[in-house]
Amino acid sequence: MTSASVKGRSGPRRAQEEGPPGAAARDRAAWFLVLPALLPILILSVGPLLYGIALAFTDAQSGRTRSTQWIGTLNFQDLLHDTLFWDSFRIGLIWAFGVTVPQFLLALGLALLLNQKLRMRWLARALAIIPWAMPEVVVGIMWRLVYNPDAGILNETIRELGLGDGRDWLTGLATALPAVILVGIWAGMPQTTVALLAGLQNTPHELHEAAALDGAGAWRRFRTVTWPAIKPIALAITALNFIWNFNSFALVYVLTSGGPGGRTRLPMLFAYEEAFRYGQFGYAAAMGCVMVAVISVILACYLVGRIKGGEER
Repeated sequence: MTSASVKGRSGPRRAQEEGPPGAAARDRAAWFLVLPALLPILILSVGPLLYGIALAFTDAQSGRTRSTQWIGTLNFQDLLHDTLFWDSFRIGLIWAFGVTVPQFLLALGLALLLNQKLRMRWLARALAIIPWAMPEVVVGIMWRLVYNPDAGILNETIRELGLGDGRDWLTGLATALPAVILVGIWAGMPQTTVALLAGLQNTPHELHEAAALDGAGAWRRFRTVTWPAIKPIALAITALNFIWNFNSFALVYVLTSGGPGGRTRLPMLFAYEEAFRYGQFGYAAAMGCVMVAVISVILACYLVGRIKGGEER
């Protein structure tokens, strides 16, 4: 076999492996276009994350003249015996479930209502997303006024109805966490409503008509037509809501600052206090690593469930 024939056979194969002419240039151009969006993520997200993980293995504390020493896993060993941290972790899970589940159920009902052909539907939809447009700090201040023990709307209404003298909702040991959960549900429900409403609007109306002609009632149409259509969106938004709620900080900080007696001290608040009130940066970074690990496990479970669901379909 001559060298010319070898070149003749290998040439097309090599050209096929290398791709069409100009492919490398297009790849470089694509990376050049993505780079402006990728750099802020690397600098503001990935970089601090890696730095925080490294900080968790040190005894870093506040103070310019204090040297930082590498202590290995000592911070994580201390966390295992820190009952206050695990108590905050338990409160964080209660908060996340207590907000996410009612939030989804109420948002689903509101989305089904707003999907109906109602008069002034556009106005109802606009009003429904107002809490979503408000910053968390503003929401916290507003609800502090609602819960005010002396002149708050809630206590004034209770007094007007003759149901008692009201109470201090945000400082009571038994009422602080439920009161904060109620605010979390109200503040986050519009986002879930918008996502579910988008899924409902993409559901073919012909399927509902066909089910109605077959004699299916409202509940059966929801179970066999509506829910399968919005299930992927529902699972995605619920997983994201759980993660966002577990990592909540601003809303609870404005409302209670973690009090009373730590009844609303979420893990993020506990880590914040350790870092910026007591100056234990290394220990707070270890707490952050534990929370990142928990969120990663939740994301992994969600992704595995989505992959298995896609394979079954």
